[in-house]
Amino acid sequence: MTITTAFFMRSLLNAKRFFALGMALFCFILAGALPAAHAANEGIQVKSASLKLDDETYLLNAQFAIKLSPTLEDALKKGVALNFSTEFQFKRPRWYWLNEEIVKVVRNTRLSYNPLLRQYLLSDGAQLVSFDSLDEILSALSQIKAWPVLDRRVLSKTITYQASLAMHLDVSRLPKPLQINAISSNKWELESAPFEWSMSP
Repeated sequence: MTITTAFFMRSLLNAKRFFALGMALFCFILAGALPAAHAANEGIQVKSASLKLDDETYLLNAQFAIKLSPTLEDALKKGVALNFSTEFQFKRPRWYWLNEEIVKVVRNTRLSYNPLLRQYLLSDGAQLVSFDSLDEILSALSQIKAWPVLDRRVLSKTITYQASLAMHLDVSRLPKPLQINAISSNKWELESAPFEWSMSP
């Protein structure tokens, strides 16, 4: 075997080993990414939020995307009520100190399931509405329409304010045994990142 042929064979062997190593690494990364991609489909995301002035009151309209994890779906169907807290904050930015809080309001919504009636129930304290499917009730939970959150008269027209909206599952309102489980497991975590925007009156 000539030197050139031997060099060529070694190079070919190294290339095969490199290719095999690369494929193994690719499969490893892909296997780790699949659960992460699946988990990314679960949770809460604020899709849009805006304030509309009606007389002297600002009304909040918002749209969320909400996807329960299998753990939460199973708990709901077994009779565990899920309480969601939606929080709106309105602040005046201050470069020299912490931002000044103008208003902070919280809206609590309870999602439950009645196995006898085979209906999902949504309650915000003022009214109780029933739905036939999980998709329907999550669609209703995902929408906020004309929520009065702010009095225009406390604002100044010369200032640009910072608004923030977020929603999360309130694990503190779960049954006590499940609260302990929720602390030790991220399967019960369900919250959005704050959705922030600036507004001038």
